[in-house]
Amino acid sequence: MSFLDRVLDPPSYGFSRNEKLYVPTSQEIFREFLSRLNIFTSRKNWLPLWSWTASLSFTIPLALFLTFYVSWPLLLAGFLYSMVIMGTHGTIWLHRYSTHRSFTFRNALARTITRNLVIKIIPEETYVISHHVHHRISEKPGDPYNVHAGWLYCFLADVNHQGVNKNLDRKDYSQLCKLMEHTGVRLNSYEQYRYWGSLCHPFFTIGHYILNWSFWYGTFFFLGGHALALALFGFAGVWGIGVRTYNYDGHGRGKDKRRKGVDFHTRDFAINQVWPGYVAGEWHNNHHLFPNSARSGFLPHQLDLAWIYIWTCSKIGAVNSFKDNKPEFLRDHYFPYLKTLKPAGQVSVKLTSPSQ
Repeated sequence: MSFLDRVLDPPSYGFSRNEKLYVPTSQEIFREFLSRLNIFTSRKNWLPLWSWTASLSFTIPLALFLTFYVSWPLLLAGFLYSMVIMGTHGTIWLHRYSTHRSFTFRNALARTITRNLVIKIIPEETYVISHHVHHRISEKPGDPYNVHAGWLYCFLADVNHQGVNKNLDRKDYSQLCKLMEHTGVRLNSYEQYRYWGSLCHPFFTIGHYILNWSFWYGTFFFLGGHALALALFGFAGVWGIGVRTYNYDGHGRGKDKRRKGVDFHTRDFAINQVWPGYVAGEWHNNHHLFPNSARSGFLPHQLDLAWIYIWTCSKIGAVNSFKDNKPEFLRDHYFPYLKTLKPAGQVSVKLTSPSQ
């Protein structure tokens, strides 16, 4: 068993049976979900409980906004903030930097600013560790949000399947920390991990949320009063719940929806979709093809706002290095495909610079 095969805490129903994916019933999924939120059973359930408590708490500003301040301009502002700004930030921070290290910051200040560019919702630990496993065994037993197990399996995966193993030895825990140490998250000692069951400590994690929320509510209030602040916080919560469904959709809802000339990665059902591509830079099939690339919008029509942010930061000195696999994509996948459509000699092969 490799390291990544043992870093996640398997659910009571298991990831597999007889070496095949086990698809639990809805009742099994809900029972597991509730048991893993029970802080009275074990203090080690604190992180999933906090994550869902934080996400659901945004229903309060959403309800207040819809009751007292709703207007079309603020609805539009909330929609754009949640779908575009928060979506793009999730791609930049959680996906391309925290998980895949596709770029590096010049210093801790640039990293901290980027980390806190939006309202904090998803803990890094919940996303990063499980996403490494997802890429290693995508759509196979053990994939924490395996599309072939259904929508509910994916939607509640952050609680049921993405938590770290609570019984790692000291060597494995040290190796696990290496997957997170670049993020700036304050990590537990091994003794603290054994006590809390997590890499991050509840005191520092919750404190970070409080500071982040206070800063952003104050900023939005200064710009537009309670109306704007409640609108943006409320819609941030909509994104925080909705993003839990993304991997199910991004893998074709369990069906092979890949298209020739559009989706070149063939080892799983990941697909390029226009909506998440345009609003968040999440061209998912491209990403599975080159997971460590700071850019996944490789073709002219594939707008990649996350890449624009990373590239801009590199120009102003906040980012000092990045990986860009667009030339390899064009050379190894797209241009060979075009050659199958046109007579020999009619395809112009020109690799663009990383900024193009």
